[in-house]
Amino acid sequence: MKRPKKTKEKDTWQSELSDTVQEFLEGRRLEEIECIIPDLAGTARGKAMPSYKFKPEETIFLPISLFYQTISGEYVDMDIENQWMETDIVLEPDMSTATVVPWADDVTLQIICNMKQRDGTDLEVAPRNVLRRVLKLYEDAGLKPIVAPELEFYLTKPNIDPNEAIEPPIGRTGRKGASRQVFSMSAVDEYGPVIDTIYDFAEPQGLKIDTIIQEGGAGQIEINLQHGDPLSLADQVFFFKRTIREAAFKNGIFATFMAKPIRDEPGSAMHIHQSVVDAKTGKNIFSDEDGNASEAFYHFIGGSQKYLMNCVPLLAPYVNSYRRITKEGQSAPANLEWAADNRTTGLRVPHSGPEARRLENRVIGMDCNPYIAIATSLACGLLGMRNKIEPQEQAMSEVWETELNLPASLNAALDLFRDNDEIHELLGPEFCKLYHDIKRAENEEYQREISPWERRHLLLNV
Repeated sequence: MKRPKKTKEKDTWQSELSDTVQEFLEGRRLEEIECIIPDLAGTARGKAMPSYKFKPEETIFLPISLFYQTISGEYVDMDIENQWMETDIVLEPDMSTATVVPWADDVTLQIICNMKQRDGTDLEVAPRNVLRRVLKLYEDAGLKPIVAPELEFYLTKPNIDPNEAIEPPIGRTGRKGASRQVFSMSAVDEYGPVIDTIYDFAEPQGLKIDTIIQEGGAGQIEINLQHGDPLSLADQVFFFKRTIREAAFKNGIFATFMAKPIRDEPGSAMHIHQSVVDAKTGKNIFSDEDGNASEAFYHFIGGSQKYLMNCVPLLAPYVNSYRRITKEGQSAPANLEWAADNRTTGLRVPHSGPEARRLENRVIGMDCNPYIAIATSLACGLLGMRNKIEPQEQAMSEVWETELNLPASLNAALDLFRDNDEIHELLGPEFCKLYHDIKRAENEEYQREISPWERRHLLLNV
């Protein structure tokens, strides 16, 4: 088949791609473009096309109804005017996000798109726009937040039958991974081929890894990312989750970001380190001129304690999420107490110098949508600074039981989330209403399910 010739327009946009992409494309023919967006779950949806069909300035459409589905694909009837007209929304490629798809058979680029209404306004329910909305509030206040996410996940044997328990994979020794091997280098080496593939896939995408460690669970890995702009870091988490899954597939195993995939093993979190700098000076406003913690820092903590309690479904979005944040712990605090260098509190102040003073949110699960979770955490801190909310007294010892315990179920968390007008205003009322309704429908769908535990223990014993 005769291929169309390159156009001048095509040459122009390709020449403006990042150096990392240009290096990868050197001597290769670009075949395909993926225009993608993160859905409510944080997974990629979009359209793929031959490279000669793609022009950044041309309009791409998707139906808004992709935001009306639960995680199982069920559509939810909501109080939305003309909901099932399935009107088209506009995808606007953000060319700064363009990067390669190193696992694809053909030479392919993936580009994250901003989502717009037909009149050019931002689509409020799009997760990436939720984060952009919060960042604009910081910008209007002359501030710039900085974040650094930590990604925890499990490598597992391929789980073909959902009724079967998830198991650790077989490593290079021929044995299943053992739990409680935290920080073990030999445990990381056990899955060396997968780690190597993650590096091989990350490098041509320009994704920067700070550190990789073995976490406490059997086959559980943690990847820490370098600190930076929240939107850029959320994009990186979005890309990394796809990258890690594909690296695992290439090595014949699964990677899962479920909050609690294996019974009696620790859950997987996405801890976020947060600081705020003055947009003009670049100075960390969490420290005063003498290097001590500032009022803004304490107010950020106070806002996190007050408002995060009403935002838990945004950080722990599924019924499985609440199996991780239990009072029994297993490395996952179930509270919003705060303390310096105390990992039993949901809000931790890591040891650092004044210029790096930050607050670590340890409540967020790895099953979150990174755009939504980062936006929520920053919004709560911003409200604390706006309203000058003082935090409760610092916890001076281990915390297991407290009045600041997180809700124990998705249903209870949704009750707290439903009527929080201040948070809804910051994140977007339309988004919050849709998100609440989708999560309520997912919870109701789960309640109709009959689990293996029920069949095992109730079928013949009651």
